[in-house]
Amino acid sequence: ASSTLVALPSDEWKGRIIGREGRNVKAFEAATGCDVIVDETPGQVTLSCFDPVRRAVAHQALLALLQDGRIHPARIEEVVRESQGRMQERVLEQGRKALLDAGVNDVAHELVELLGRLAFRTSYGQNVLQHSVEAAHLAGGMAAELGLDPVLARRAALLHDIGKAMDHALEREVAVKEYMP
Repeated sequence: ASSTLVALPSDEWKGRIIGREGRNVKAFEAATGCDVIVDETPGQVTLSCFDPVRRAVAHQALLALLQDGRIHPARIEEVVRESQGRMQERVLEQGRKALLDAGVNDVAHELVELLGRLAFRTSYGQNVLQHSVEAAHLAGGMAAELGLDPVLARRAALLHDIGKAMDHALEREVAVKEYMP
C-alpha cells in the first residue's frame, strides 16, 4: 500500500492541518515528501507516498502534531525532524536485529540501514525483512546439509532482496559515492 489513513479527533482538525491559505499542509508535504489528502471522508486524512519509511515518518509526525495541538510551519518542521531522527534509530535497530536473528556479522553500515528499511516494506503481503531472515535460516540449513558454507548462504539469503529497500534518492547517493574519488 502506498497510503496510510490517519484518524482525526474531529473534522475541525482538517482545517487546522490545511492552515491559512494551505500553509500548514504545504509545509508538511515539503518536510515529509508525502502528499496529504484531505477529502470529504469524515474523521480522517490520508498520507500518500511510495516510500514506506517517509510515509511512516509522516504518520508519526502528524500524530504528534495532533496530540500537541500546535500546527504551524515552524512546529511542523521541528516535529518532522524529531520523527525522522526516531525513525532512523528504528531503522538501524531493525537492521541490527535482523543481522543478529540471521546470524550474519560484519556488514557495512549502509547495508544495516537498508536491511532496516525492509521492515517497512511488504511484497506479496509479507514483510520483506521477516521474509529475508526466514530465507537466511532456510539457506543456512540447506547449505549445512549439502556440506557448503552455511554462514555464506545465510548472508546471501538475508541480502537477496536488499534492492527493494532502495529508492531513487538512495540509488543516486550510492552511485555518487561509487564514482567520487
